[in-house]
Amino acid sequence: MKPTAIAETRTMTVIALPLIFAYLADVLMVLTTKMVVGKLGAVEMAAAGISTDLAYQMCIVLMGFFSVVGVLVAGARGANRREDIVPELIRGLVLAGMLGLGVTFIVLNLGTVLRFTGQDAEVIRLSESYYTGFAFAILPIVWFGVLRSFAAAMMKTGFVLAITVAAVALNYVLMQGLVHGSFGLPRLGIAGAALAWAITMWLKALCLGAYIFLLIRRQGLPLGRVAAASPVAYAPLVRLGLPVAGIVAMEIGLFAVTALLSGAMGAGQLAAFQIVMGWISVPFVISLGFSESAMVRVAYFAGASDQPAARQAGHLGMAVGVAVPLLLVLIPVLAPEQLTGVFLDPADPLYGQIAALVATLLLIGAVFQVFDSLQVIASHVLRGLKDAVMPMVIAAIGYWVIGLGGAYVLGFALGWGVAGLWWGLAMGLAFTAALLAWRFELLSRRQFSM
Repeated sequence: MKPTAIAETRTMTVIALPLIFAYLADVLMVLTTKMVVGKLGAVEMAAAGISTDLAYQMCIVLMGFFSVVGVLVAGARGANRREDIVPELIRGLVLAGMLGLGVTFIVLNLGTVLRFTGQDAEVIRLSESYYTGFAFAILPIVWFGVLRSFAAAMMKTGFVLAITVAAVALNYVLMQGLVHGSFGLPRLGIAGAALAWAITMWLKALCLGAYIFLLIRRQGLPLGRVAAASPVAYAPLVRLGLPVAGIVAMEIGLFAVTALLSGAMGAGQLAAFQIVMGWISVPFVISLGFSESAMVRVAYFAGASDQPAARQAGHLGMAVGVAVPLLLVLIPVLAPEQLTGVFLDPADPLYGQIAALVATLLLIGAVFQVFDSLQVIASHVLRGLKDAVMPMVIAAIGYWVIGLGGAYVLGFALGWGVAGLWWGLAMGLAFTAALLAWRFELLSRRQFSM
């Protein structure tokens, strides 16, 4: 029976809130890196910022892939197939380990990417010691993503919040200490920030892993047909996960390429991009939390063959997940210089130029955040219906043809600079959001009537 809209909103919020705060904590760790390293100088912040973005965004692609573990687990719960729940988790962890090692190798060679894309020579030099250390944080980041997706599907996200908040506090102490020599720790400069990431991520993943193990035992979930070594057993995960990873990769790639294009315009433009992206990520993860909540609810009702409830969950997720972050994104528009001051020392030679760029980009960011929120939620609720291939095609056109194409034309051909890059992003996100939301409306009717 379909729950009332109020009851469903309450259930989704209960699932989403711990995830939102956990995602916010992740964002805070990225912001902490930029703020702590930024006190060394604008170029140092640009180096740490672009290295973190490129490395962490590859992790986000893998976490997108393994978010389907939550879909498969929620579907098994909805259909009352208890014997399939734990095997889905185990297969996710095994495959995450293999793919995580591949990403680790890529991160260790980020210098090649930075040189090929024409980044500032000093940015490249400073980045090397940072991304070399950050590579050791890749595996725990990816494993934590798998465990978090499982916890969301099981509607047990409170511990995810607790461990993530604790990790933020630990990361700040380690980063402040290892970068600047505070708290009696050795002063390692920019390399210390990467070491802080690695230590924190390993502790975070191990703690959540222990909690999930206890949860499985407490609920008496059977191991079932684990078949972790059988390639055939991985087929549902790979079949659904690959196009989802493709969607995430195209979105992440869009922002990564935009960051590289900003860097090609100069260190000041790159620093401004990093500051604004740091703030924009806050309202975005609120939408992301609601999108994961809506995804597992749609998957649960789809597993139970309850069409009205699945459609309602998708609609509510899109409505709430756009409205709430929109309020937040407007806040710094009223005081852009204060936001710049959080990241940079006002005595920095590039401060005036960067502050002016930040003020412009915040206005544009307020426009495209609406579409960014809608497209991520629409993509997730479609994922709950196990629809990922066509959304990937839509994303490819929206992100790379309209978004990146528009960004290049406006930013370089028409000479609008970094502001033109952001207007291009807004165009691509608007196209993608509209088509994905329309597809959910059509597919959620058609799929259940077949």
